[in-house]
Amino acid sequence: MSENAARTPRNRSWWGWGWADAHPDDAECVALSALVPGTLARPLPLPEVADLHIGSPTAEAPRSLTHLVTYDPEVRAAHAMGKAYRDVARALRGRPGRIPDLVARPARDQDVADLLEWAGERQVAVVPYGGGSSVVGGVEYRGEVHRAVLSLDLTAMDRVLEIDTHSRAARVQAGVLGPGLENQLRPHGLTLRHFPQSFEFSTLGGWLATRAGGHYATGRTHIDDFTQSLRVVTPAGTSTSWRLPASGAGPSPDRLFLGSEGTLGVITEAWMRVQERPRHKASASVSFTDFHAALPAVRALAQSDLAPANCRLLDAGEAALSGAARDGSAVLVLGFESSTGPVEDRLAEAVEAARAHGGRTEADASGRGASTDGAVGAWRSAFLRMPYLRDGLARMGAVTETFETATTWDRLPALIDAVRTEVGAAAHKATGHPAIVNCRLTHVYPDGAAPYFTVICGGRPGDEVAVWDDLKAVAGEVLHRHRATITHHHAVGRDHRPQYDLQRPEPFAQALRAVKRTLDPGGILNPGVLLDG
Repeated sequence: MSENAARTPRNRSWWGWGWADAHPDDAECVALSALVPGTLARPLPLPEVADLHIGSPTAEAPRSLTHLVTYDPEVRAAHAMGKAYRDVARALRGRPGRIPDLVARPARDQDVADLLEWAGERQVAVVPYGGGSSVVGGVEYRGEVHRAVLSLDLTAMDRVLEIDTHSRAARVQAGVLGPGLENQLRPHGLTLRHFPQSFEFSTLGGWLATRAGGHYATGRTHIDDFTQSLRVVTPAGTSTSWRLPASGAGPSPDRLFLGSEGTLGVITEAWMRVQERPRHKASASVSFTDFHAALPAVRALAQSDLAPANCRLLDAGEAALSGAARDGSAVLVLGFESSTGPVEDRLAEAVEAARAHGGRTEADASGRGASTDGAVGAWRSAFLRMPYLRDGLARMGAVTETFETATTWDRLPALIDAVRTEVGAAAHKATGHPAIVNCRLTHVYPDGAAPYFTVICGGRPGDEVAVWDDLKAVAGEVLHRHRATITHHHAVGRDHRPQYDLQRPEPFAQALRAVKRTLDPGGILNPGVLLDG
């Protein structure tokens, strides 16, 4: 590779997941669709920004703010949507929806305040963008009320400003992407230890605004658990909470903004609890003849004091897709890590507990000890590659999407069966083709677990988004009927609004509306997310 080539930056895909050069080529797209009846004979062409109708901006920032904004069509198109299946499918068909009129990249809190003041005066909707990895319609505008739309991109605010080694905390700007955050903590031997699947392409502020879940299956599973204090710029002023290890002083101001999805204010920085980087790691996989038969083993581990970092149960379909197993087995992927000492004993105890509930390892046949590589490594590689493969299937006209939830252990088996049965039946009715409905447990707690479902089926050419919207409505009804949350870690956005409105208590909804009116009296912040308007 030449020196110039080595310096060439990678480009983000404007229409799909991740890096533009990492998407499957046409041949791989065709190969991916071989097991999905009802797909296209050849992939849809890659969409081009030049083919979109991008109108002239309907509002222009004043001269005092022009250094912060751009009207470039490609930048505007890249900020028009998130990365859900319905976003990818719309882009492939040239239907991205409302494209923002301008994109702003503030460099400091005052820039954010100035942009909000101008937008409020001109009735310009402001949509905080984060890293743009939303899969619930959280970063697009779907209304008609506002004269223009501004996409607010905080990625220029990407520094770790301060590190308190005594308290093991760091003050971090909200626009930093996952890798940038870890790179700045690494020289100090520290880590935030929050690794969502979108880690490469999402920001700290996005994690906070969506109450994001990370990779780890037990213990500190959500970004809430790492948050010490927040600084939030709102149209009504700036809110800065105190740094405290804990407090009983009334309702928490941080809890107001965690999960608010940019509709109450713009999170600009946070003090985050960090920790020493782990030096000891061990992993293994345990197979079960049946997914439901493995649930007691997972529950036993969740209710023990072992606290595995990874405790992910894959059903047979999910195990086959990831390459973790191809014999019809369900696979439990276990992992432990520590910054202070070896974890092999804890792993061995967990494996033994799983065996006591009917699990089996390679040692059961070979006597060599628990499996430590093949299935675990295959799953890890597939986990990172899966969003790109989803986009490849979308190019073949397939409907392919995921959704997650959480419920208590007593309700879990019936919920999983109902989702598989009813969503599968709805897909067959809508498309005339059978659907793949897979399930894995991503996070486990003493009182319940978070099932994560993957749905893949042939679509109706040109009508793929409508098919998914119908399937999602069926899934939402099943979740509500079984009193399972509409989202465990993907946020509400616009796509989950109908079920969220049913899930939240009405007195709380009234209080949230009152807070919205107080902090955002002009109704400019991310209209339609969490609340109407």
